[in-house]
Amino acid sequence: MSVVEQHARAHIFTEDVPDDVGAVPVVLRYDSLQDPRAVMVDLPGPHEWTFPRSLLEQGLRAPAGSGDVRVWPCGRVQAVIEFHSTRGVSVVQLDTKAVLRFLKRTYRASPAAVAHG
Repeated sequence: MSVVEQHARAHIFTEDVPDDVGAVPVVLRYDSLQDPRAVMVDLPGPHEWTFPRSLLEQGLRAPAGSGDVRVWPCGRVQAVIEFHSTRGVSVVQLDTKAVLRFLKRTYRASPAAVAHG
């Protein structure tokens, strides 16, 4: 299997809508044929972000950032992914368990990518 999708619920905060509107569906996606070192996050609407899988993993343990994406742990059970664009900043808060489950599935789908980054 080269494509892994993990559906999750997340709280999203943006500059346009700073108040939490409740949990919304997001999709974590990995395609080892497209890029074995990258993951994608699909937010509601036409918002998809692609960034290094290693950044997602590192950000679960300590604050990490690369370009327009930053990831950090938020307490023991939440993770935050912050996306910067010309439209502003979006902050996505997810359950750490969902992200860990997704990462484990990506490594099972593409074990060769583990050795390369």
